[in-house]
Amino acid sequence: MRVLVTGSAGFIGSTVSHRLLDRGDEVVGLDNYNDYYEVSLKEARGQRLLERPGYTEIRASVEDRGALETLFKTHKIDRVVHLAAQAGVRYSLENPHAYIDANLVGFMNILECCRHHEVDHLVYASSSSVYGANESLPFRVEDSVDHPVSLYAATKKANELMAHTYSHLFGLPTTGLRFFTVYGPWGRPDMALFKFSRAILTGGTVQLFNGGHHKRDFTFVTDIVDGVIGTLDQIAAPDSTYDPLNPNPGTSNVPWRVYNIGSDRPVDLIRYLELIEEACGKKANVESLPMQPGDVIATHADVSALKAAIGYAPRVTVEEGIPQFVDWFRNYYSL
Repeated sequence: MRVLVTGSAGFIGSTVSHRLLDRGDEVVGLDNYNDYYEVSLKEARGQRLLERPGYTEIRASVEDRGALETLFKTHKIDRVVHLAAQAGVRYSLENPHAYIDANLVGFMNILECCRHHEVDHLVYASSSSVYGANESLPFRVEDSVDHPVSLYAATKKANELMAHTYSHLFGLPTTGLRFFTVYGPWGRPDMALFKFSRAILTGGTVQLFNGGHHKRDFTFVTDIVDGVIGTLDQIAAPDSTYDPLNPNPGTSNVPWRVYNIGSDRPVDLIRYLELIEEACGKKANVESLPMQPGDVIATHADVSALKAAIGYAPRVTVEEGIPQFVDWFRNYYSL
């Protein structure tokens, strides 16, 4: 297939692109290389992809409607993995307009291009943050997600609703994946694993919010990619058991699906830090800080729907995954 991967120089996008190329697909990668975090890391990810046969890079933003139209007209795109977005819960308090531009306007442009260019299937990134104020664990796709606690979460919820509209009106098959705290080599510098490792290895200070008394469903990137590729290959179809008199928020009578994609093994943040210390061979200098606005105490993914759909089975534990990241981090930064 020829697959468009948006956010192809990002953490998950670059890893998905490599997996698609490994199996013989052609990949058109779209990324704007914005400076939300260090551009040099995105450049390094992008360069690795450019060295591979079958990869074509387009530097543009999903907000740029004209650039997207040209891309879809020039390249016959079979399927789309839409991962480009303005990420980060805390940053949405500082720069809300970036989330409207990338996550709403950009997603609208993707939907329109998929509709008019007869794309077989759109798989897009949603987020565990849509569960917001919900404290019933584990989070299930059948749960209500009507109480977001950050603008980032609200835009991801909006993406799911926009996708449903296009699936209903135009028969566009769409699948949304609610990612749960992804980590691993080539990861994002704004995530805890990256920040903690850097602080420990360079003698800095680890900022630990809420005393580390958070639980997160940390999910290794290769497990995430398994789920992304698996759902991409299984085109969303109407649920024949869907009952409009007793609606299930996770399915529909149109070709639309949302799934949780996580490890189903939540870990205390303080334990996560201990494992990073072990992998680094050094103790952290810790500064305790209060809980941050927009944060939630715990996340835990019920992945039974994705398991039933594609046989999804996360394999990598934090005990295995964290040392892999630290090894990459030491090598990449020559530490």
